[in-house]
Amino acid sequence: MINEKRLLLILAAVQFCHIIDFMIIMPLGKTIMEVFSITPGQFAWVVSAYAGAALTGNLISTAFIDRFDRRSALLFLFVGFTIGTLACAFAPSYLMLLVFRSCTGVFGGTLGALVLAIVGDVIPLERRASAMGWVMTAFSAASVVGVPSGIWIASEYGWQSPFLVTAGISALFVGMAWLFVPSLTGHLVAEKEVALRQAKQGAHTPDAKIGEGAMAAAPLKGLRKVIDPFVRIFSDGNQRAALLFTLSLMLGHFTIIPFIAPYMQINIGFEDKQVSLIYFIGGLLTVVLLPFFGKLADRYGRMLIFMTASFFALGSIWWLTNLDTDSLLVGLLATSSFFVVASGRNVPATTMITSVVRPENRGGFMSIRQSVNEMALFGSTLIAGFIITEGPDGKLEHYELLGYFTMMMSVVAVLAASRVRAVS
Repeated sequence: MINEKRLLLILAAVQFCHIIDFMIIMPLGKTIMEVFSITPGQFAWVVSAYAGAALTGNLISTAFIDRFDRRSALLFLFVGFTIGTLACAFAPSYLMLLVFRSCTGVFGGTLGALVLAIVGDVIPLERRASAMGWVMTAFSAASVVGVPSGIWIASEYGWQSPFLVTAGISALFVGMAWLFVPSLTGHLVAEKEVALRQAKQGAHTPDAKIGEGAMAAAPLKGLRKVIDPFVRIFSDGNQRAALLFTLSLMLGHFTIIPFIAPYMQINIGFEDKQVSLIYFIGGLLTVVLLPFFGKLADRYGRMLIFMTASFFALGSIWWLTNLDTDSLLVGLLATSSFFVVASGRNVPATTMITSVVRPENRGGFMSIRQSVNEMALFGSTLIAGFIITEGPDGKLEHYELLGYFTMMMSVVAVLAASRVRAVS
């Protein structure tokens, strides 16, 4: 019998560790540029190396991840992630830092997809949104606790120290996962049942030949085994709709985020210490409220709560990107409202996405979904950089246009969500 609460706690800890590792590099930019004598452009590669490697890792894992016990896959990826994070602290050069960040990204990105797949496997659909709410608080906790702590540790003990601490915390949770995460093979059992059912019906598929030495004898069939998950995903209209939903939701969420802090500083007049309040208050509110969004989604329906939160998100996006005030309180209300409703709608959204695929194929699908997330994150940054310009007075211009684009993509996300159907 699986202890669901303990499992969710460990999964949330896994998410917390890899999110911290991804986020902490950005505030350390100035120090790292000085230590390695690199330009801002070169530092941007340090940041993007993680996302690019995560995208690659997710694409590769799509073909293989559903063949293994989820526990074994979790431990393998978590150990690799921990070693990669530790290696970053000892990078002797800029090139090696790029290599170590890329290695960490390969494991960390796939780890995030696997965590969501495990929640989808273990928690029944009628209670899944609540579970997602708890696991997804890891991002908010990273904003509230992890990043400020990492910045302070780096200022006191050097840029390597946040990586050492993150690796140490990760190692602790690797031990907890080893001790307390049980074998998770439900998806493998489901796959065998499908294969047996196909065999009885006279189906002649590669799955029916697993264990017969077919792949060793026929490389072409082995290649087909690798590409089969991609064919299965993209030939399924429901799964394509879920991927479109993922893409549009990310574009309708992340596009305005990179310029929140600069806009509040340059246009609104926030001081550096006041900017930290944006993430502290917004993160703290989402830590408290995301589980509440999950409970609402389980009780009243995922689509209803997603649409309701999206409606309020439209107003929050407009308010934030058209903000014109010298009031600290009004500015914090605008940013906090965006963090709460925009993050809150992600809880029912992620639950809906995990439900479009059956357990035996969920790991591969969630890897593809994570790849789409990474692509959307990269694309949203490009779009934001293209639209935002600096005015003659030094202020940022056209943030409201970026807001309108984000609102439009939020509407597209609602339309895409209406096409998603649960199968498990």
